[in-house]
Amino acid sequence: MAHYEPDDSEPYVIIEREEGSVGSFLLGIAVGAGVALLFAPRSGDETRADIRRRAIEARDAARDATLDVVDSAIGAVDDARRVVEDRIDAVRSAVDVKRQQVTRAVDAGRAAAQEARDELERRLAATKAAYHAGVHVARDTRAGRTPRAPRTAPLTETSRTAVTLDYEQGG
Repeated sequence: MAHYEPDDSEPYVIIEREEGSVGSFLLGIAVGAGVALLFAPRSGDETRADIRRRAIEARDAARDATLDVVDSAIGAVDDARRVVEDRIDAVRSAVDVKRQQVTRAVDAGRAAAQEARDELERRLAATKAAYHAGVHVARDTRAGRTPRAPRTAPLTETSRTAVTLDYEQGG
């Protein structure tokens, strides 16, 4: 940048690069209020009455604004409470549905396990009966005797069903 030297005959402007502060602002307000009071076209009593009236208006406006803020805050809290309660109810309903589903699944699992156990016991009884019958036939055949009926306990309903199932299945 070129260096410029102002001529004394030319007007110039000086710009200061300092920032104003809150104190300067408040000082300006106080000076402005004082000058306004000195040059006010009304008497002191009128000015004081006007200041009192405006202070009351400002107080009422502040009270109204405060009540509006309080009312809106209460409304927001009530809305939030309703939303939270609705979500809690939805979660409770979902938990109840899941609990019922789990209960039904557990009951179905128990029933399936019982059926499997009953089937296993039937097959085990049939296998035991067939094994005992086969052991006696094998012994008699090895000994050169005519196979005879196996010496077993009387057939129960379960073992009869197992033998019948075994016979029907070709075993």
